[in-house]
Amino acid sequence: MVLPPFPESYWLTSESLPNFPKLTQDIKADVAIVGAGISGITTAYLLSKQGLKVAIVEAGNILNGTTGHTTAKITAQHDLIYDEFLSHFGREQTRLYYEANREAMQFIKQTVRELRIDCDFAEEDAYIYTNSDKYAAKLTAELAAYEKLGIPGAYVEQTPLPFRTQAAIVMHDQARFNPVPYLKTLIRQVTGQGGQIYEHTTAVSVEKGNPPAVVTSEGHKIVCSHIVSCSHFPFQDGWGFYFARMYAERSYVLGVKTEKAYPGGMYISAEDPKRSLRSVTANGETLVLIGGENHKTGQGIPTIKHYEALQAFGEEHFGLKEIRYRWSAQDLTTLDKLPFIGPIAADAPQVLVATGYKKWGMTTGTAAALLIEKLIAGQESPYQSLFTPSRFHADPGLKTLLVQNADVAKHLIAGKLEMVRKKPEELGNDEGAVVSVNGKRAGAYRDPQGGLHIVDTTCTHMGCEVEWNDGERTWDCPCHGSRFSYKGEVLEGPAKKPLKIL
Repeated sequence: MVLPPFPESYWLTSESLPNFPKLTQDIKADVAIVGAGISGITTAYLLSKQGLKVAIVEAGNILNGTTGHTTAKITAQHDLIYDEFLSHFGREQTRLYYEANREAMQFIKQTVRELRIDCDFAEEDAYIYTNSDKYAAKLTAELAAYEKLGIPGAYVEQTPLPFRTQAAIVMHDQARFNPVPYLKTLIRQVTGQGGQIYEHTTAVSVEKGNPPAVVTSEGHKIVCSHIVSCSHFPFQDGWGFYFARMYAERSYVLGVKTEKAYPGGMYISAEDPKRSLRSVTANGETLVLIGGENHKTGQGIPTIKHYEALQAFGEEHFGLKEIRYRWSAQDLTTLDKLPFIGPIAADAPQVLVATGYKKWGMTTGTAAALLIEKLIAGQESPYQSLFTPSRFHADPGLKTLLVQNADVAKHLIAGKLEMVRKKPEELGNDEGAVVSVNGKRAGAYRDPQGGLHIVDTTCTHMGCEVEWNDGERTWDCPCHGSRFSYKGEVLEGPAKKPLKIL
């Protein structure tokens, strides 16, 4: 069975999205929001309801980032996390993490009902399962954490899945949906309240002042009282060194038709390589979303092997009739695995950031919007100190910082010392590779029509050497997760400048 030749998200094909203009002049707003994913759009929706004038700017098209490439599980069961959080942060803080995500889940459910959104919303149980003795013990410890925190859950040996499991823990009454019609409805609410949305408008910096302003790549400004960075990687990074406090990972999804009927529920394996399962109703038929295979950005080469691994898993356990879709997503994880939500720096209370969702952005991104609404209104929130970006936990933060920076150094040095012998003229159509041009390392891609695109492989962020991602046809940086198109255009930060064309 052949994989689709090009990546395409089911969510982004399921419903058309409105188009918005590019910002071509200076404007004023109460709040400028950078990034049109679930955090930015939900924040705009909440603030618009409070009568504030909002302006959203998006570097590409709305919902085309991680939100448009999610598995769209709405759950507070974020893998094996609660036992770990108890040991690092204690009962009170860990309980707050659960409550923030539970409240976000209830907000989505209530919003779907109030606005009568047809978005394939369904409540389902969520399971973490294993076939490993080691991870069975971890599941027992995780359930004990549930009990200490008052989280409803249960231990089971066999799940409804059509293959044997040794053990699993279940969190009842979670949910899943299609994020595109949900957020499309919120967008209509925002624009109906006078909110403005601008696509293909890249925010590059903040101009300090009273009031401050967002400055775009073309020099236009949005003067406002508050700025909210929901751009996945913070577009204004000079104040917080976020590139050193988070790391980027990619994960993969197949949308498939199966021989065996899907039993319902949402699932994720406790052990690696991760296997994530859920269903979606598409035009009256059931598709199964098989996800997993996460790895640090720029380091899982060749990336097409991850899609092939998910295909093999689906064929073994469900039998595949057809592979309709394949896509991947990029997620950021902080050193202590808690998201950053709040002022970007201690001396910049008017500039807020929301990032680091560790693959659980549907609930955590919504929780971020709910918290940001309160911070802008000057109200207290029980989650304020938990998620503040200015925090630092020596355990596990220091250990993770050392490991991640050692990894960055390794890839920086390895890229510079790599011996490359392949020549651009050796590439076939729709093939990309690191090549040698005049004795120097370069990146080349020959498109399906035979056109050759050659770029300098030195990442414009901090000088690491990018690698070819054959699954997505992009150049990915193994150090801090920047991604570029085969033409060198910036797809994901922290890099702001394109790769040099050779």
